[in-house]
Amino acid sequence: MNWKRKVNETVGGLTGFRFSRVQATGAAVPERAAATLPARPAAAADELVRPPADPGHDRLVAPVFLLSPVRSGSTLLRVILNAHTRIHAPHELHVRRLTVGFGTSLAEKAMDALGHNQADLEHLLWDRLLHRELVRSGKGIIVDKTPANAFAYKRLRTCWPQARFIFLLRHPVSIATSWHEAAPDRRDMDAAIADALRYMKAVQRARTALTGLTVRYEDLTEDPARETRRICEFLDVEWEAGMLEYGGEARFVKGLGDWKDKIRSGAVQPGRELPRPEDVPAPLKEICAAWGYEA
Repeated sequence: MNWKRKVNETVGGLTGFRFSRVQATGAAVPERAAATLPARPAAAADELVRPPADPGHDRLVAPVFLLSPVRSGSTLLRVILNAHTRIHAPHELHVRRLTVGFGTSLAEKAMDALGHNQADLEHLLWDRLLHRELVRSGKGIIVDKTPANAFAYKRLRTCWPQARFIFLLRHPVSIATSWHEAAPDRRDMDAAIADALRYMKAVQRARTALTGLTVRYEDLTEDPARETRRICEFLDVEWEAGMLEYGGEARFVKGLGDWKDKIRSGAVQPGRELPRPEDVPAPLKEICAAWGYEA
């Protein structure tokens, strides 16, 4: 036994850790730490996804999903809605990224005996998380505004058959420009256009497939009272003037929606000037037309 092995054995006896060489980098890592890193379970396969067997007992009746692209004003609308005494709109929840693993074949067999597959368990987890948030808020309606939900609208509708949907649109050029300005060192304007367009197309697919209420960011900032009245009517709640004074109750979490100074002002501010039709980049012309923005 050479001196390195002796040292490793001694360290292992004293601390419970042993070191081994990682071939790719040559770095030494504790064997125990490497062995205990949990593997993230893969999401349930599409063929496992099915409606709830007993929605009356294990589902929220009608959660609300605000489907929108990135940088479309969804945080503004969220905090306005959250200022309503009956509506709870927390920061982005990303529930669709929460997955469930069985761990052992016996756990899978036990769940199968109860009639649950992996997708069922994921749906129960998502529903429990939203239900807990709603109960803790003391309100009656929960709204999730995670932009990536647009890519999973089918799964959300399957999980919550009575879910309600609000679609928030904004001029595509304004979305792409804001997305670029949010991180100019990470994406130039062309990259911002391509990335934001993925979200826009996902929202458009959802709008085509689902029934819901469409709100435009430009209309919301121009006449917030009118637009929030429309939303309240859609949600079957009385309109409250206090919704437009969201500042005192608003909570912002960096990375889970907008948190910059403009949104923190506590007041609805005018949107940026719309681009001229001749200034719309070619990749955005089709979505501009689909959303009723002249291009």
